[in-house]
Amino acid sequence: MREAWIIDGVRSPRGRGKKGVGSLSDVHPQRIMAQVLNGLKEKVGFDPADVEDVVAGCCGGGGDHAMDIARMSVLDAEWPISVPGITLHRHCGAGQQAVTYAAMGIISGHQELMIGGGVESMSRYCPDHTDGFTANNKHLYELYPMVPQGISADLIATVEGFSREDVDAYAVQSQERTAVSIEEGRFDNSLVPIYHLDGTLALDKDEHPRPGSTVESLGSLNPSFLAMGTNLFIEGQEKTFDQICCEIYPEIKEVNHVHHAGNSSGVVDGASAILLSSPDYAKAHGLKPRARIVMSATSGTEPIIMLTGPGPAAEICLKKAGMTTDDIDLFEVNEAFAAVALKVQKDLNIDNEIYNVNGGAIALGHPIGGTGPMLIQTVLDELERRDKSTALIAMCTGGGMGTATIIERI
Repeated sequence: MREAWIIDGVRSPRGRGKKGVGSLSDVHPQRIMAQVLNGLKEKVGFDPADVEDVVAGCCGGGGDHAMDIARMSVLDAEWPISVPGITLHRHCGAGQQAVTYAAMGIISGHQELMIGGGVESMSRYCPDHTDGFTANNKHLYELYPMVPQGISADLIATVEGFSREDVDAYAVQSQERTAVSIEEGRFDNSLVPIYHLDGTLALDKDEHPRPGSTVESLGSLNPSFLAMGTNLFIEGQEKTFDQICCEIYPEIKEVNHVHHAGNSSGVVDGASAILLSSPDYAKAHGLKPRARIVMSATSGTEPIIMLTGPGPAAEICLKKAGMTTDDIDLFEVNEAFAAVALKVQKDLNIDNEIYNVNGGAIALGHPIGGTGPMLIQTVLDELERRDKSTALIAMCTGGGMGTATIIERI
């Protein structure tokens, strides 16, 4: 059976996703992705003309993210015009799915050298608050009256019995672990700086972490989704989002709103890219692999609670690979919201010492389409640092889905 090898990966720093405040907010997302592609080329030394496709995850879809941003970024990077690009949308799992599709192309024998990556400039990302998640499809809304993700996260916390203290404690752990990782330079191997058009430095380090966060300081923050959940948020809305949640989950009497800016993933700008190769191409061109893609999987889950997909996706992935959680040295699960990470850890019974050991998106931020490849790079760097072998990466996505990937060092 053919394999897909991970040769290497790079990412931009994560800049705060607020226009005029974040250091990357005035850098076009095509430019950010283009510089990441060139950073990967410079780090590895491959010939871009040999890349058979650049697969990139992106959720923005419009505005500065439009027009197939994967292809536009290839052109912006001044790579040969023969290099194509395709953009994928699987909500938050788009970038991880991009790596999977790139690997599938290689494993199938259709391609030899591929890039899987992703990009999102959240400072330029303005989703339309329609009915929550169905994009004004009244028939779909009658079937599944989906709610915004923050409400879904609070619903998970309510159903699972996670308290405000539980989610805040997890968030503090994320900040503390991230602070140690930054201090020890654990992210440096994958980081490439991003520059303005005039050549001046825009950002060379992650901008979102808040070291020194405590349970006490987080306790002063008001719940972010209380008003959204308890009021008629959209014109013509007949039921509040909380009422919808309680109708779908009658075992709860009300939604306990526990999430806020300090225990939810940070809003940031960023991009990432991973070079994947067939063994034959790598050997013929002197490329040294770091890992192989062992297995990948996706799952669909109940779309109102929405964010419970990582656990089922991980279980499917493990089963397909003939493995159990005991075979995994490190787990990297996207910290979309604290309750999401807590639920996956609880459901899979994962030891805290091998779970999101460098912190996660609560501290570092979540550039939506760009996050998946970042998680793969982070855990691969950590496997090498610890001299361990195998990792599982999983993410929740909008619409009630999950993505999972198992990698193994070579």
